[in-house]
Amino acid sequence: MNRRILTGIGLATVGALALAGCSAGQDSSSSESAELTSLSIMAPFLTTNAPAADSDVQQALEKVIGVDLDVNWVPNASYEDKTNITLAGDSIPQVMVIQGKTPGFVKNAQAGAFWELTDYLDDYPNLKTNLPAVQAASSINGKVYGVFRARDAMRAAVIIRKDWLNNLGLEAPKSIDDLYEIAKAFTENDPDGNGQKDTYGLIIPKWPGSIGSNSPYDAIEVWSGAGNLWKDVDGTLEPSFAQPEWLNAVKFEKKLVSEGLVNPDYATFDSAKWNEPFLNGKGGIIIDVHSRAGVITSLLKESNPDDYENFVTVTGNLTNSDGELNAMPTAGYSGFLAIPKAQVRTEEQLRAVLGVLNEMNSPEAGKIINNGIEGVTYTVEDGLAVAVDGASQVDKDTVLSFAQLGTNVNGFQGYLPKQPTEFEQQMYDERLKIQDSDLEHAVYNPAAPYVSATYTAQGAQLDTIISDARIQFLAGQIDEKGLEDAIARWRSSGGDAVASEINELYQADASKK
Repeated sequence: MNRRILTGIGLATVGALALAGCSAGQDSSSSESAELTSLSIMAPFLTTNAPAADSDVQQALEKVIGVDLDVNWVPNASYEDKTNITLAGDSIPQVMVIQGKTPGFVKNAQAGAFWELTDYLDDYPNLKTNLPAVQAASSINGKVYGVFRARDAMRAAVIIRKDWLNNLGLEAPKSIDDLYEIAKAFTENDPDGNGQKDTYGLIIPKWPGSIGSNSPYDAIEVWSGAGNLWKDVDGTLEPSFAQPEWLNAVKFEKKLVSEGLVNPDYATFDSAKWNEPFLNGKGGIIIDVHSRAGVITSLLKESNPDDYENFVTVTGNLTNSDGELNAMPTAGYSGFLAIPKAQVRTEEQLRAVLGVLNEMNSPEAGKIINNGIEGVTYTVEDGLAVAVDGASQVDKDTVLSFAQLGTNVNGFQGYLPKQPTEFEQQMYDERLKIQDSDLEHAVYNPAAPYVSATYTAQGAQLDTIISDARIQFLAGQIDEKGLEDAIARWRSSGGDAVASEINELYQADASKK
């Protein structure tokens, strides 16, 4: 077992930590030691079986971070329930994976159950993020209660039938106006050359989320300059759907629908079948995450191994009619690693735990968490990871589970995957370039850090008012006055209270900067 002592950065010396068996009701005096020989963590696993405590991956990670890990792996399906039960009990770990800003977590954090890390993370080079907007979004009213688990902050892309573009002498779109022209050409100009009018431009499914859930509609609205759910207008946060740019974008969407440039079953089409019209030559454009381009290419390679390279191209976010690029980002994170005060009682102990987490986000540890064991689960070619064909499912599942502990707040700490063919590698590299370029123009939701009590209670219903009205408008069931009425209903049903609460927090946060 590892017995290296980890010292918090900025401390000349740390005392000894002896918290095994401690409960929330025991004394929390500063005399308790901060020497760390093991770290207890609760984390979800998404595979069939949890990793074994003696797995090669865990042993390799322990060697790098210098302490033993005691991980309580919980099935993802029951993780939220287990989180609530754990916080209400006496057996609380030193670190917990928290999957989002749920009402329960927010309540506990604001009540002092978790350490506020706002003023600590900059002391740890591997925890100091280069994505401050994402860290702000993961905060609770500007206070950071966990090391966020970074995910691609920029994923929006336009995926297009390359053969149809070539057949019609068109280039990939750069603007929303280009998107319209290509969708119209794909619908009216026989892009597949079969002599029939049996194709359309955009493929849009029935969207499972409400407004602001990165739908194709949301992308067009952000691109148009409406903001991302909320927009700062002269120092006040206003809903994006109250902006004139949003109305113009929705009118553009309606134009696409009314002219038949979108699949006619857009309101009911199953999102699980989103790829099918593209693959079957019915539709030619998908607005979604850029990784879908890779999935579609792989499927085409199976059915058309000799010429699959000719069917797919991808571009990023599109400019508006004024030439402005307003790129739609994701939230940029998926939960965070939080530190309960019931188990980590003093600042010295906190810094010792943060020291371990700092080591866990180092490049050396990141390769283990994200890729596994070199020679067992992967090999390295040209600086990229190649999966080992003979790797056991147990080993692969173990790596997938340990990836839940990765934070990557200052960049991906591992090897990116090597693609199967030269063409797929070129496409993958191009997607990454587009992603990085678009990230410079990301329009983040400025209200993301703030927790409105009214929204916590009524947010799902409020969001549905707008998303339902948007679909009804596209379908011609309501007119522009109907949209205005829906926005007024949002306001009177609690939306104005949400706006007031968010702006109070926004102004208070701004006054501190």
